[in-house]
Amino acid sequence: MRFTPALTEARLIRRYKRFLADVEFADGATATAHVANPGAMLGLTDPGMRVFVSRSTNPARKLAWSMELVEADGTLVGVNTGHPNRLVDEAIRAGAIVELAGYDGLRREVAYGKNSRIDILLSHSGRPDAYVEVKNVHFSRAPPRAEFPDSVTERGTKHLGELAAMVAAGKRAAMLYLVQRDDARDLVLARDIDPAYGAAFDRAREAGVEMLAYRSRISPEEITVDAAIPVIG
Repeated sequence: MRFTPALTEARLIRRYKRFLADVEFADGATATAHVANPGAMLGLTDPGMRVFVSRSTNPARKLAWSMELVEADGTLVGVNTGHPNRLVDEAIRAGAIVELAGYDGLRREVAYGKNSRIDILLSHSGRPDAYVEVKNVHFSRAPPRAEFPDSVTERGTKHLGELAAMVAAGKRAAMLYLVQRDDARDLVLARDIDPAYGAAFDRAREAGVEMLAYRSRISPEEITVDAAIPVIG
């Protein structure tokens, strides 16, 4: 996924109200950027941090700028949670996620479970459908170890239960954690932050839900899915 137009470098002044951030550009001008991330973004919101923002060409948008990347721990971290589904879609179609290869049908946002939509539904004649839920990961208290979640996620806990139900119904189900940082070497659950999610993860994995994690390759020009990393749990 390439950034078009190119990203602009800035410095973070503050993040507030979850979805807003004030940034300062090299020429001293300031702007308010949209932050497409409902999480806590722990370790990624310190004033003065180097950030990269994109500018929308849509004149109807209230905020023209969006925060895309934050420099932390010596690496660039993707914070826009609107990108992972597209990134995983592109990677599956390119055969870059070997565990999910061999399907000729791919649909996005398909209704399933209890008032939910699966991020990606894969299909192929003679094979069970594969339900793939995608979660964005950017949290790390001890690089190169990535962690999920960075805040309590009741929605994420619900999704784990629904994936387990798909396995019980004879389907294939996978939770794919897309780590938007290229320094990640493995992924562990932040059970101290959300014990309920950790318990749901254990139940889902025991039920047969596949737990996958891939790190990304990130630059101010593009983000691509890079390589699989272990899910320690």
